[in-house]
Amino acid sequence: QVQLVESGGGLVQAGGSLRLSCAASGSIDGPNAMAWFRQRPGKQREFVAFITSRDITNYADAVKGRFTISRDNAKNTVYLQMNSLKPEDTAVYYCAAKPLRTMKYDYWGQGTQVTVSS
Repeated sequence: QVQLVESGGGLVQAGGSLRLSCAASGSIDGPNAMAWFRQRPGKQREFVAFITSRDITNYADAVKGRFTISRDNAKNTVYLQMNSLKPEDTAVYYCAAKPLRTMKYDYWGQGTQVTVSS
């Protein structure tokens, strides 16, 4: 069983930065991926970034060059460093995890609110 808890959200002005954290209890055996998703007001949940257990990363075009995903295996934690924030980044951000071999993210955190003012 894997449990994920996000933290680090808050209110920030456009152009500012935030770092989100996702602490995992338990682990997934073998190769795996952890990811960030977000749900903006009035829109469906969307992919933001992922990182594999071999530190391969990928980003949505909307955040590429501004956001950085990383993981600390010793702390069993994944981070999302968000720079140059825009009002359209306002969303609830969710952490997720899955075995690399599957397509479905089976484990989700409760979400953390990020609000970017203009």
